Amino acid sequence: MHEIRIAKDLFNIILAVAENAKLSKVTKVNITFGKMVQIVPEIFEFAFRETVRDSVANDAALDIEIAGIRLKCRNCGHDFQLDDNLFACRICNSYETDIIQGNELFIKSIEGE
Repeated sequence: MHEIRIAKDLFNIILAVAENAKLSKVTKVNITFGKMVQIVPEIFEFAFRETVRDSVANDAALDIEIAGIRLKCRNCGHDFQLDDNLFACRICNSYETDIIQGNELFIKSIEGE
């Protein structure tokens, strides 16, 4: 369960941002995970709640966005959204593709007062 490790890393970032911005309370955290990161939102939410318990982010709302997977064919250059588990190019059927979206994990914003 990598959700626990990610929740702990996120908490450290939240604490640093809260201290730097002089926030007494974090009210919302907006985070994006690429589908390839394979986060289970419910497990991540639980790990996050346990990690931030009794902290400045104790009552923070957590908004999780899951970004789809986009690939680019090395053979013909076609850029396409992965809708199934077939990583082949829709134009030339090549499996020589690069992931251009779907591996990301980033914090969009941390809100507080």
